[in-house]
Amino acid sequence: MRDYEEITAFLGEWGPFQRLVFFLLSASTFPNGFCGLSIIFVGAIPEYVCLIPGNLNLSQAWMNKAIPLVQKGSEVQYSRCRRYRLESIMNLSSTNPDPDLFNVSQIEKEPCLDGWVYSKEQYISTIVTEWDLVCNDDWKAPLSMSFFFAGVLIGSFVSGQLSDRFGRKAVLFGTMAIQCLFGIIQVFSPNWEIFCLLNFLVGLGQISNYVSAFVLGTEILGKSIRIMYCTLGVCISYAVGYMLLPLVAYFIRSWRLLLLILSLSGLMYIPLWWFIPESPRWLMLKGRVKEAEEILRFIAKKNGVTVPDVLFTELELEDMRAKSTQSYAIIHLVRTYNIRIITIINILIWMILTAGYFGLSLNTPNLHGDDYLNCFLLAAIEVPAYTAAWIFLQRCSRRITLSSILIIGGALLIVIQFIPASISGLVTVLVLSGKLSTTCGFAMIYVYTAELYPTAVRNMGVGVSSMASRLGSIISPYIFYLGVHHEFLPFTLIGILSALSGILVLFLPETFNIPLPDTIDQMQKISGFKCRRTFPSKNHFNFYKKGNLPHRAQNVEEI
Repeated sequence: MRDYEEITAFLGEWGPFQRLVFFLLSASTFPNGFCGLSIIFVGAIPEYVCLIPGNLNLSQAWMNKAIPLVQKGSEVQYSRCRRYRLESIMNLSSTNPDPDLFNVSQIEKEPCLDGWVYSKEQYISTIVTEWDLVCNDDWKAPLSMSFFFAGVLIGSFVSGQLSDRFGRKAVLFGTMAIQCLFGIIQVFSPNWEIFCLLNFLVGLGQISNYVSAFVLGTEILGKSIRIMYCTLGVCISYAVGYMLLPLVAYFIRSWRLLLLILSLSGLMYIPLWWFIPESPRWLMLKGRVKEAEEILRFIAKKNGVTVPDVLFTELELEDMRAKSTQSYAIIHLVRTYNIRIITIINILIWMILTAGYFGLSLNTPNLHGDDYLNCFLLAAIEVPAYTAAWIFLQRCSRRITLSSILIIGGALLIVIQFIPASISGLVTVLVLSGKLSTTCGFAMIYVYTAELYPTAVRNMGVGVSSMASRLGSIISPYIFYLGVHHEFLPFTLIGILSALSGILVLFLPETFNIPLPDTIDQMQKISGFKCRRTFPSKNHFNFYKKGNLPHRAQNVEEI
């Protein structure tokens, strides 16, 4: 009996319609890169010191002395969170105009009771400067990004279910509207708490948009185009949006105006509603055969091909409906020893890759040099990374290639801590190399994971792995936060984790040029682990009781 791929083979693989859908759906992920990492600039931390009130009648020399000097690495700089007790400073300044004659380091220190003064050299305003997310409240800045990724976690969980129920197209455009709408509302956040709530909702819409575009494209496009769509299509469109983010942020230094411009970009995708169709495959599974046939005939017309007189026989329709009613639970991903180990390894690899990817992306302000240029370079390096992933997926071993990429990338990041601070350019090159390997691995793991799982639980396996990866993204802002206390600590941690994930990949089976399994029993066995022996089932005993005893076995008890 023909499956859906055979039935629709008359449409061709790469006709005018497929090319249009390829580029439009790829373009729909542009706002994900354009807006997804905006916190790099929206939540940037400029230079700051304690505010010394101007009504104290202190000379400029005494005001400079009111802030203690502290050692940070090889540099001496003003303390950010402490000042000398102002009452003592005023008493000394009233009798002594020259502060250099006194050792002020013996004066008692106090917190920044009057707030802070922020440098306006790079940013007019950020959420940090507006709500004083520094010193005792410095944990709030990375937490605001964690709220975004918590929304991503929930969105990745519900988006698949929503698209299965309401359709790929409806969820795609609905979640794009959520992302755009709540992004605009976020501009008017009166406080940090409301900002975090809205950031959660923006994250929920963003990942749902990405997943819906991913699923819709894979269902409309043919087999030969899917890997290219998943790497060179949606991923590079995301990277282009990411590259344009620092360009826009360079000219707009106010966080509210920047968020407004980024959010309004989603409005340009409204016309796509009339060009992107619903998935005919989904319509068939929902019994909406007439709508599916109309779309297929429309595609055939655009491609200039002849439509068969009968697209679907009644028997084929019944078979599709029967397959759509089959259901599997998450328990099937851990039911046998083999699939359980594969699931656990996949979850760990996905978590590490996601934490590393966003940890490196968010760590842009801790790099030497210009923040905007560094952000652009970290985004631009993704284009060759996705291109390399596409080439590797076409021609190379999944297991060896992915493992090598992650181990080499991790080693390069670990080496950073041994580079002298004076060679800042080399540090940037190593960070870019680490980002390239992490991004390339991230693109490859999607396809590799899908090939590891059988058809019966493939979507579920990829979905669970993707959900687990969001835990890595939630903690990634705090990897960046470590850089506030030690410059190279985020790179060392990400490097170790990346190398560890590369080692874990070696335990997975190879899938290159191997037919995809349809059932759990057809899955390849993992290497490096011994599968437990399963006690014979009741059916086996019934088989033996009928006289089919193994060689030298005298009774059932000996088996």
